[in-house]
Amino acid sequence: MELVMGALPSLIPKLADLVAGEYGLQKEVKGGIIFLQAELESMQGALEKISKTPADKLDDQDKIWARKVREMSYDIEDTIDTYMVRCKGGRKPAEQHGFKEAIDRTLKWFRQPMIRRKIAKEIREIKSHVEEVAMRRDRYQINTDVAKPVTVDPRLLFAQYEVKELVGIDEAREEVIRILMEGNKEVSKQRGKIVSIVGFGGLGKTTLADVVYKKIRARFDCSAFVSVSQTPDLKKLYKQLQYDLGKSINEETLDERRLIELLREFLQDKRYFVVVDDIWDISVWNMIRCALPDNDVGYTIITTTRIADVAEQAGSAYKLKPLSSNNSRKLFFRRIFGNENKDNNEEIEKCPDDELAEVSDRILKKCAGVPLAIITMASLLACKVRNKLEWYEVYNSVGTGMENNMDVENMRKILSFSYYELPCHLRTCLLYLSMFPEDFEIDKDRLIRMWIAEGFIQWEKQGKSPFEIGEFYFNELINRSMIQPIYYFDTGTLYGCRIHDMMLDLIRSFSSEENFVTILSDIDSTSPSSTIRRLSLQNGKKSHVMAQATRNLLQHARSVVIFPAAVAQVPAAGSCRFLRVLDLEHCNLSHTDSLKYLGNLYQLRYLRLYSTDISQLPEEIGNLQFLQTLDVRSNPISILPSSVVELRNLMCLDIDETTRVPNGIGNLTCLEQLAWLCIDGSTINIIEELGQLTELRLLRIQLDEWTDKLLGCLHKLQKIQELHIKVDRWPRNIGGLDAWVAPRHLRLLNAEDFCWFSTLPAWVNPSFVPVLTCLLIAVRELHQVDLDILGRLPALRHLRLEVDNKNLGILQGLIVSPGSFPCLEFCYFFKFVWPVVFQKGAMPRLTSLSLWWLFYAREARGTGSSDGGLDLGLGNLPSLQTGTVGLRCEGASKEAAEQAKAALTHAAEMHPNHPRLHISIVYEG
Repeated sequence: MELVMGALPSLIPKLADLVAGEYGLQKEVKGGIIFLQAELESMQGALEKISKTPADKLDDQDKIWARKVREMSYDIEDTIDTYMVRCKGGRKPAEQHGFKEAIDRTLKWFRQPMIRRKIAKEIREIKSHVEEVAMRRDRYQINTDVAKPVTVDPRLLFAQYEVKELVGIDEAREEVIRILMEGNKEVSKQRGKIVSIVGFGGLGKTTLADVVYKKIRARFDCSAFVSVSQTPDLKKLYKQLQYDLGKSINEETLDERRLIELLREFLQDKRYFVVVDDIWDISVWNMIRCALPDNDVGYTIITTTRIADVAEQAGSAYKLKPLSSNNSRKLFFRRIFGNENKDNNEEIEKCPDDELAEVSDRILKKCAGVPLAIITMASLLACKVRNKLEWYEVYNSVGTGMENNMDVENMRKILSFSYYELPCHLRTCLLYLSMFPEDFEIDKDRLIRMWIAEGFIQWEKQGKSPFEIGEFYFNELINRSMIQPIYYFDTGTLYGCRIHDMMLDLIRSFSSEENFVTILSDIDSTSPSSTIRRLSLQNGKKSHVMAQATRNLLQHARSVVIFPAAVAQVPAAGSCRFLRVLDLEHCNLSHTDSLKYLGNLYQLRYLRLYSTDISQLPEEIGNLQFLQTLDVRSNPISILPSSVVELRNLMCLDIDETTRVPNGIGNLTCLEQLAWLCIDGSTINIIEELGQLTELRLLRIQLDEWTDKLLGCLHKLQKIQELHIKVDRWPRNIGGLDAWVAPRHLRLLNAEDFCWFSTLPAWVNPSFVPVLTCLLIAVRELHQVDLDILGRLPALRHLRLEVDNKNLGILQGLIVSPGSFPCLEFCYFFKFVWPVVFQKGAMPRLTSLSLWWLFYAREARGTGSSDGGLDLGLGNLPSLQTGTVGLRCEGASKEAAEQAKAALTHAAEMHPNHPRLHISIVYEG
């Protein structure tokens, strides 16, 4: 079943803190908390065991008990959090003197015993509730040994469709065969080849492996096709291998070691072909690989997996792509309409019924080229009346987890195999994605900070920050093909993710069943239970939708997120005393009093007010002592309130370049991200405070003019991974950063505008900054040896480099050597002197090249190619897709410049990719 652990992962450490902390607890209360801690730890262990069982195989009593435990854990944590806030007395104002301070101290002194008596009563009630939940399970325990019905793997049902009906498989089949045979015309000449097909559940990995297997197995002495699954029986698998390969075994008592030996002996002198389908764990693959020997006569192995890391370690990874738009349409319409309305055997690529064309396009967009999804939707619609309204009903319902149909259920079971393989903490993080609408581009940093605020990320790894652990979680979901990565186009860095509509449908159904997320919208809504734990408001412009959200159901909400299409009203979040996450992006708060309640949301960890038209934040924001993330970008806020510097747990502060921070920013010693920090003449002293923020991982800073104080500050920030520096005013500063040495874990440096290095810094080398991915700098003087050093950076994907060689009289050209820049995808060279030549083997992954204001002088003519024309070596860049070249000609005739342009145009035309190349010329002299 879906199993989130409720609040248990964050609650149990809090109970330990409550016992150990100085809260003046009564003996009875402390004993009750110790009991709760032990009991809840046992319950957590039981939940983890239940979580390993799929919903259709789980006893109903276990489902009910698990749900009760989760809801109870939320209520207990709410009680504990409230007590801890009250005992700490909330925020102490920065300046409080005299009579008022004395009165407050007296009130606090009288209040503490009352709070402790109240918590003693509540702990007794909680203890009683926990005992009742535990006993209830024992009371209704039933015999679990009753025989259960045999279930059929739903993948077998879909395999019949895929083998006979799947279109577009021929192209992928031939591509895999080409990879297998690459470099050798005859299989017999190969020593060995392994290809691992990897992709999202339902893409057709098994089908592709099967058609390749059937196509070429006759070329081998023996062959076998075996499936591994999530819980493999290796002994049975070895026997299946031997049976398929033609090795007969009469002994039933052989152990795994002996079976491996027999397989190796049998295959040692044979050309063999083996498909190992559905690998979930690299350790299992390693055990299978032991039975498949390297030999001198040749072998071929294909594996399939949903997990990218497994594919990379098993062999050469082949990433299976979704079906093209045309093939998707062919498969979809063939399944629904068959051969009707056709006089020949041509495929249907257009909907035969014009009325259904639009809804068909929308359904296919939802399927996103996944054959399993296309077949499922087509099978569902084939049984429906061919009516536009009926088809739209299916389109709307499936995407919200509401459709009750056997084909849809079987598809969900197939997708759920990946889900149930996830550890509990990753399941919880994945389910949180049901907060987001369909087709939404989910920002990675935004999502991770929401996870942290909700308590999903535990500090289990020493030396790692919560955000770094969250990045590991995020990357693991990508690795397991649960989410689809999105990269910035210009830098190639990972920006966020999408979730396939069918996977979103699956997690929404789980989420709704267990009251994890409540979705309210005008189109479809999950039915709110008695308590809303998390609210996602989408397309909620009608008043009845908002009325649902503003009831007392929100009192225990932990997350409230409103999306752009639902900006008409804002729910009464002021009553959400236990709110951890509040995201009101694009809600218009300019004419409301919506922010007055912020100071009362004591449990708030994440506050995002992006583009909400607010001109100021209330001073009461300083009350939010647990706040970790504050994002107020795209608002006309001139300065943050002075109380912001009291947010001692703040880890991320995102503001605009026009927003100023108050003095005292150095108090925020937990800050890991600060963007942007703007410094002018009146705030220059803040730079010294910046040096106190030693936890910073990301800093974006803008200066009116360069100051050497920044250099001293940067020396103290040894955890920086991303650094952006802007200097606005002329003259450009040269050499201001020369004395800075970057930390070894630097990933990105952007220091272009009027902030120049004199020469390439010594720390820019592969041994010192091995993870540097993005480098955007200006270097006044650059030589060939410097370019060679840059070319050896192993992780560099984006390079933007400006030089001043022309003004220094350095007129020799530069060569990009073979093997250099192995990972570079985006290259921008500014003000280089002609020629810059790319040799064969350089920049193998480069897709975008920009050479802007490339200086072309009379002395440079004829140096690029043997015939006197200009030759960049564009043909040596195999992945090139787009390019920009700007020529600034000095001393060269117009005719020569046009010849240069023609040569470059011809090079682009002759390139196998036919890259789009834009060329401009400026004449001088």
